[in-house]
Amino acid sequence: MSQYGLPNGGLRTCDELRDSVAAHPEFTPPTNGQKDPTHHQTDNNFTSTTTFPSFVPEAPNVANMLDVFDFIVEKGGNPEQIKESQRRRYAPEEVVDEVIALYEDHRKTQYSATQVNTKINEIQKQIGAKKKAKEDASELMAQKIELEKEKKAKIELAGEKDVALKKKIATIGNIVHESVPTHNNEDNNVELRKWAPEGFSVEKRDVLSHHEVLTRLDGYDPERGVKVVGHRGYFLRNWGVFLNQAMINYGLEFLSERGYTALQAPQFMLKEYMAKTAQLEQFDEELYKVVDGDAQNDKYLIATSEQPISAFHADEWIMNKELPIKYAGFSTCYRREAGSHGRDAWGIFRVHQFEKVEQFVLTDPEKSWEAFEDMITVSEDFYKSLGVPYRVAAIVSGALNNAAAKKYDLEAWFPFQGEYKELVSCSNCTDYQSRALEIRFGNKLQTDVKKKYVHALNSTLCATERALCCLLENFQTEDGFTVPEPLRKYLPGAPDFIPFTKELPKDSTSQKAKAKAEKSGKVASAVAGGAAAVTEKLKNLST
Repeated sequence: MSQYGLPNGGLRTCDELRDSVAAHPEFTPPTNGQKDPTHHQTDNNFTSTTTFPSFVPEAPNVANMLDVFDFIVEKGGNPEQIKESQRRRYAPEEVVDEVIALYEDHRKTQYSATQVNTKINEIQKQIGAKKKAKEDASELMAQKIELEKEKKAKIELAGEKDVALKKKIATIGNIVHESVPTHNNEDNNVELRKWAPEGFSVEKRDVLSHHEVLTRLDGYDPERGVKVVGHRGYFLRNWGVFLNQAMINYGLEFLSERGYTALQAPQFMLKEYMAKTAQLEQFDEELYKVVDGDAQNDKYLIATSEQPISAFHADEWIMNKELPIKYAGFSTCYRREAGSHGRDAWGIFRVHQFEKVEQFVLTDPEKSWEAFEDMITVSEDFYKSLGVPYRVAAIVSGALNNAAAKKYDLEAWFPFQGEYKELVSCSNCTDYQSRALEIRFGNKLQTDVKKKYVHALNSTLCATERALCCLLENFQTEDGFTVPEPLRKYLPGAPDFIPFTKELPKDSTSQKAKAKAEKSGKVASAVAGGAAAVTEKLKNLST
């Protein structure tokens, strides 16, 4: 037994101490839904003479995403692999050495604290002997008081260093999968495949933009939306409401038929859990904060149902037989879009509030890459069923968010703009999120060196407003909108066609585009004519 009353003595980190408790012969892993008994252990698990396990407090609101031992060669880690991953992310690799240095500094501070604790235990024994012999122990008591003060200071210092270590680790992205294309510009995303309905011509067409189609259907009111809400505000109305609800209902049914459990997520989260699933820059660029005067109750509006669903099983231990767990998440989502000013400003394509149906899967690490391919296939099948042309692209390493080891985007064709636009993002986050959220699985074995975490994957099925924009552009006619067959049963009267009921203003987007094109054509003709005249004059001069 070690000086902490644990097997296999030696210096331990906080996580090692907890795992040693878990490895005790008497330990029995919990069933699903129970709290992980090795998480947030109390002093009662340690048997030194003076209680002393709490010198490494949990770092508040810090997402320790990569395992600290991944950086330490002596613990089976591979810091060179992390450095290579950082290089592929076009992120600083020196941060890996900084983590190692912080770990060593933290370890030394821990050791110093344990040495003081040993002295306290020795003095406590001497005090006991003095009292038993009815001798004066006041001098020893004074020494103990001073050592207790020293111990407290070292405990606090160790805690501060633990927080600094975890904060540094949280800045480092997941290990990039070897198959991810290496580049720092998304123009170099690798197209994997394309699909279009038979006979469909994927080309720019002289049609209305999606927001103009929705306007002619009397499907939304942006002017009053901006008046009431501000920037990018909108009201859906009439067919806009029904079509959006149809997308939600069809999406949930589509996933339910494929073994997903429907889960309507809460629309805000406590800061403690949001910090474990969202990146730091999301707090600045994406998330809205909700306050009620008490900082402990501060909450954040969700940007995607992935965030609350990822925390659904936080601090739980899942049995192998229960995996995979597949959720069809639905929620209203909120995004500040601080980093996208001026992009896709038309209509309801990029707005601050929208609905989304999401795939979220927890799986055995050995099966997560198979699940990743299955999830993008599900999204592809969804858009095939709607008849939407699309392509799938592998995202370059430099554009991956920290949690993703690999990501695919499904981009659908928008004929007015003549380009593909992202509708789906599918990511394998491996154990990056589940480690921060303490979602473990399987039977705990005494031979286990590390904790076993599930792999977490997420994929959009449809952000309904954005997907609706794509349908509006692709299935418009001169007189209205042809409803894709799968959506009809969810609409009042199950129509296959919805006629236009409003006219466009004279300065509408498509009219401006036509005028601009005509003007460009006239300028080009004038330039060409002028050039021809100059050439003719030069010929005359030469003769």
